[in-house]
Amino acid sequence: MAVFTEVSEDEAGALLRQLKLGELRSLRGIQSGIENTNYFVTAEDMFGRREYVLTLFERLTFEQLPFYLHLMKHLAQHGIPVPDPAADANGDILHTVCGRPAALVNKLEGSHELAPGPDHCAQVGAMLARMHLAGRDYNRRQPNLRGLAWWNETVPVVLPFLEPAQAALLRGELAFQNHVAAGSAYGALPRGPVHADLFRDNVMFRDGRLSGFFDFYFAGVDSWLFDLAVCLNDWAVDLPTGAHDPVRAGAFVAAYQSVRPLTAAERQLLPAMLRAGALRFWLSRLWDFHLPREASLLQPHDPTHFERVLRERVRHPVSADTL
Repeated sequence: MAVFTEVSEDEAGALLRQLKLGELRSLRGIQSGIENTNYFVTAEDMFGRREYVLTLFERLTFEQLPFYLHLMKHLAQHGIPVPDPAADANGDILHTVCGRPAALVNKLEGSHELAPGPDHCAQVGAMLARMHLAGRDYNRRQPNLRGLAWWNETVPVVLPFLEPAQAALLRGELAFQNHVAAGSAYGALPRGPVHADLFRDNVMFRDGRLSGFFDFYFAGVDSWLFDLAVCLNDWAVDLPTGAHDPVRAGAFVAAYQSVRPLTAAERQLLPAMLRAGALRFWLSRLWDFHLPREASLLQPHDPTHFERVLRERVRHPVSADTL
């Protein structure tokens, strides 16, 4: 969500008119994040002013993007509070701005809860389960592009930048995850579209109630357990240490299971998937930190946070039976 591609007011205004959403009143770049170019857009028509988010995709292609955009449209139509991509007169929701693939979605109401309590975790857990179930009949397929295949490709790229102890941890965890993925329990995990990046800053609350999930551009078809593990590694850890928070984790998983109970295979592999989620984000942050791209508002995340989380998950496995 850094600004890699500068968008002029004329270009943004032209898109609004193409979508029949009124006239541009303001345009400002969003500083957080590292993947795409994002702007807040204010438009005005005869009914008043409305807020949108304009995204220009810097890595995802025109061929890949329909999966994400139509998934958001599908979930919105099934009552999940997610941004709904705006369509033009032909019904197209993928547009072109500054030569880049682009989308315009409604801006969700509310704000982030960066210090969540058990009630916030429970709300996210229940909605995550509803989202998984709502995606069962989604008819497009695309793998999680930051899944196991990407880990195997990327580990050799970042290893030269690491200290010996870090390199040993990274090699060992990759070997462990390849072993897990070859097992029958892994093959039995329920699968479908997943968000795969549902951190605290990708969820909105308004007056204490969950008002939406957003930023689906790491989504893909993967195990629902992996999605749950990614959430637990952010919503239910102590940020300074990476240590497991049993109270918040228990609230999250209990609420999730009130909508969709975990299977035996999921309960068995929860500790391994918690490690997988930590590996995925440690590795992506290492890649972004050591091999950054230029951007006018680029702030790469600290990789050491998820190194700590992974070490905690290896030393102190979290059993589903304790949640």
